[in-house]
Amino acid sequence: MKRFFLAFVFCFSAIYAHSQSGYDITINLKNCNDTIAFLTFYQFDKTLIKDTCTSIKNGRIVFKGNSKLDKGIYTLVSQKKSIYFDFFIDDQNQKLEINSDLSKNDLEELSAVNYPLQNDFFNYVKFINKQNKEFQEYRTSINVKNKKDTLLLNEKQKVLDKRIQVYEKEFLEKNKATYIADVINLKMEKVMQEIPKASNGRPDSIVAYNYYKKHYWDDIDFKEDATMRNPFFFSKLKKYFESVIISNPDSVKVEVDRILDKPKPGSLLYKYMLAHLIYTYETSKIMGLDKVFVHMSDQYFKTGKAVGIYDDDSVINRIMKRADLLRPLLIGANAPDLSMIKATDYDIVKKMGFEAAKNSEEATKVYYANEAILNKMFNHLYSVTADYIVLVFWDVDCGHCQKEIPKLIKLYNELKLEKKDLKVYSVYTLHEGDKYLKYIADNGLQDWINVYDGAHINNVTVKYDVYSTPVIYILDKNKKIKAKRIGVEQIKDIIGEMEKEYMKK
Repeated sequence: MKRFFLAFVFCFSAIYAHSQSGYDITINLKNCNDTIAFLTFYQFDKTLIKDTCTSIKNGRIVFKGNSKLDKGIYTLVSQKKSIYFDFFIDDQNQKLEINSDLSKNDLEELSAVNYPLQNDFFNYVKFINKQNKEFQEYRTSINVKNKKDTLLLNEKQKVLDKRIQVYEKEFLEKNKATYIADVINLKMEKVMQEIPKASNGRPDSIVAYNYYKKHYWDDIDFKEDATMRNPFFFSKLKKYFESVIISNPDSVKVEVDRILDKPKPGSLLYKYMLAHLIYTYETSKIMGLDKVFVHMSDQYFKTGKAVGIYDDDSVINRIMKRADLLRPLLIGANAPDLSMIKATDYDIVKKMGFEAAKNSEEATKVYYANEAILNKMFNHLYSVTADYIVLVFWDVDCGHCQKEIPKLIKLYNELKLEKKDLKVYSVYTLHEGDKYLKYIADNGLQDWINVYDGAHINNVTVKYDVYSTPVIYILDKNKKIKAKRIGVEQIKDIIGEMEKEYMKK
């Protein structure tokens, strides 16, 4: 039997569950040649194995245990790890007998003995599978080649989507207050059926969006851990934060707090959601969303609300430490000042003995021995005056820098021709001053403020979170961070936006 998908063409995912007391599941699978089969379940973003049958006789597969199975969607998986079919377990359904035939297509013979609700679910699965098959056959028949074919395919999809919506609505009406109805409700998209027209005569997309967002989580029970034991919850949660809400840090913070207030504190669902969201915003590539990560560290990790979500408690300390490092680097924050040495003063500082120091203790002694001279030599970031400051951390030998720095030089020259009040504060992250000076001379960087941490007092890679190079920040005239970790190609647009802000003031 080919791999079967519970959801429609665009809706498909993974499983999990947890255990409690006395289950007995017998599956009579005709034309099955497996010697081993697995019982798996969905939990949030994972598929986990609950049980293994190692003694299949004439297609008879038995899973048995002394503790009750948790409510959820379970899957029969072959010894080759392909999915045969899904079924559900609830509190009333711990002893189950299912019949099917691998020689039949589309699970025609799939049925449960003496459990009508399970058969309602199987009929739903067969119906969805039939729509999926019809869509694929239609797609093959028209052999999409042009825009007209694409429109036809879209119309066909709308027809099938409408058919599914009607079926699902009827399923929910018939099976109210059951676990499987809750699962189908979770899968359903809550879209406005009759969208009013906007002033331009077109459907009002704002009204439609507001309705969709408002009803997105309708009738979903966050108090039950079983809510995440299906293929739909994780993808629905992910979609909500990636596509439904606005990716503005302050808006996202509100939504994170709102969703984490729904499950019971300390519940499995709460822990999974908290772990997922903190990871999402720690690793987000969208500029500014690290503000959400810092907020979550303060709101949940520093207050003890994250206890128990990781096996290793040191993870919580790492998260708090990371958030504290990022806090002064958030968009809108005042950039940390830097006390740097000019590249042209490299020889003077080298003679002081910093490069010969074997450890931080020796470097500290060198610093205090030369403190009076160094204080006169330091070039401070906060001494730079310009409407636009490009703060770039880089390394002469870094391959990516060798591509990006020439682009930055070109852009800098273009913006200067446009009379932009722009300065580049160029920070070399290493201490090989000879290489740095040569690159400056060879590539015409004399107009930049070229510095490095010659006195070893800034620890710039930590202070500005420089774990790879180049790293580019944009500061305004007050040294507020307006953009960070951006590519050279984004600088001009950001400066354009800053220019508009200046004109409003």
